[in-house]
Amino acid sequence: MEGELPNIKKWIVLYPVYMNSKMTVAEGRRIGLSKACENPTCAEIGDCCSYLKLPFAIEIDKAYPRDFMQRGRVRVLLKKEDGTLYNTSITSRKSLMLHIAEMVPRHHGRAKKQEPASTSAGTSNNKPGKSGKKKR
Repeated sequence: MEGELPNIKKWIVLYPVYMNSKMTVAEGRRIGLSKACENPTCAEIGDCCSYLKLPFAIEIDKAYPRDFMQRGRVRVLLKKEDGTLYNTSITSRKSLMLHIAEMVPRHHGRAKKQEPASTSAGTSNNKPGKSGKKKR
């Protein structure tokens, strides 16, 4: 394992934007909207990589070039030094993104986050532009 760290620059890079259903292709999404998941985080992507038994490293100090406010990316190694795959079901960067996007909504930290979003907000009857006073 000691020799792998200098080669981390050769590992593939995954930004959460690549799998975010809230983004357009122009904003950086790389997989189909129907297969993408909502707002994945680097930690969730890392957990999915460890579940798939893939070596990964989270780089928090890096940002996506098209949206530099979005911090963090994940580096993943798909193949061993001899060229064999760590996980035979994942052969490419795209298949990895599709696997992760499928797993993130079922992530153990997700169930709690989704509940508050389902409550309806803004049910007041105020009409904009109308004040209570009448003109005389």
